[in-house]
Amino acid sequence: MQATAGNHRHFVRNGIVLGLLTALGPFAIDMYLPALPAIGKSLNADADTTLLSLTAYFLTFALGQLVFGPVSDRIGRKPPLYAGVTLFLIASIGCALARDIHTLIAFRIVEGIGGAAGMVIARAIVRDLHSGNDEVRLLSLLMLVFSVSPVLSPLGGSLVIEQTSWRGVFWFISGMTLLALALTAWLIPETRPRPAPGVDRGVSMMAACKRLLGDREFLGLSMVGAFAISGFFVFLANSSFVFTGEYGLSPRLYSLVFSVNAVAFFIGMQLSGWLGQRYGLKRLIRWAAIGYALVMLSLFAAVLIGQHGLMLIVAMLFAGYSFLGLILPISSVLAFERHDDIAGTAASLMNSLQLVCGAVMMGISGHYADGTAMPMVAGIAGCSLLTLILATVALRESKLRPADVGRESSRNDQDPVRSE
Repeated sequence: MQATAGNHRHFVRNGIVLGLLTALGPFAIDMYLPALPAIGKSLNADADTTLLSLTAYFLTFALGQLVFGPVSDRIGRKPPLYAGVTLFLIASIGCALARDIHTLIAFRIVEGIGGAAGMVIARAIVRDLHSGNDEVRLLSLLMLVFSVSPVLSPLGGSLVIEQTSWRGVFWFISGMTLLALALTAWLIPETRPRPAPGVDRGVSMMAACKRLLGDREFLGLSMVGAFAISGFFVFLANSSFVFTGEYGLSPRLYSLVFSVNAVAFFIGMQLSGWLGQRYGLKRLIRWAAIGYALVMLSLFAAVLIGQHGLMLIVAMLFAGYSFLGLILPISSVLAFERHDDIAGTAASLMNSLQLVCGAVMMGISGHYADGTAMPMVAGIAGCSLLTLILATVALRESKLRPADVGRESSRNDQDPVRSE
């Protein structure tokens, strides 16, 4: 009983610290959004130049993960994690002190690179510590942070700006970063120690990438997650225009409607571990992909024939994103199953694919945006259909046995680091 309680405390501890590390990068995107007009006015910059500071961060945040993951596989998790988070801290302070828009953009580029470390290495640490359904549960907590950040962070950013200024957002992020550094140093062990002199860590970065890119199962499941989360990114990019424009909601009501999706994610992700243990992860993701596509395609059909009431859209998005909460952690666990030795590289490649795919789908949907629900719903439905097609193909080719991934691996009982 005491051992079980201790393991539970360690699990919760890991979830809190790794969740905070995962949150740093997304918070620097979402808390910053309400500050854009004030930044442009303060630094005498036009809207396009001000938005460049957001685009620059997003791109370096995506591409930086391709660096930190492989490095963490070679030399251990904590040295590159410390380096990246420290870089993020310095850049955040630089953003807070910036006196012109070009200096801000330069520090945002550096901030994006540093922010990538927490995202990808936290994911690799999860794989080091846990497997099977424990991994799904912990990964669900981390993904929940990433998913609800767009809902809660802009509200938090607005409050900080009201009490201070746009610079206060970056000081707040700097404080979060210091806390994350302290907790990581205190509570998170090195889960992939540096090898002894003369001992090869394993495969090189190029060999690891070649292996992953040659694994159709890994790529297929990564793209399942990519198009699944892209359905949410499309909603993210268009929902404010749709709900405040076509439906006339106030910013406060829009925030309330938007927050419903956080509840949907929470339900799906928190049920994923239990349902996966009961029914098997492969079977569960197959049915979740079917449910996601059916709900979103039904929503598209309803809007197409003129049935686009607010409550209908909100209810069907809630149902669809509940299925999305099942798809995201399970697709990641299944994709990683045969790549324990290069978990950092696998995490970096997967995260980059998902962010780039999301950015592309946001751009496509934005091109057709007209302030009505149709372009947004069509983009979400298209992403859900591609998710179903890719899931069907990837799972058909999978050589994993459902029993191997539908219950917790015995490694957790045999390896003291993983069982922690």
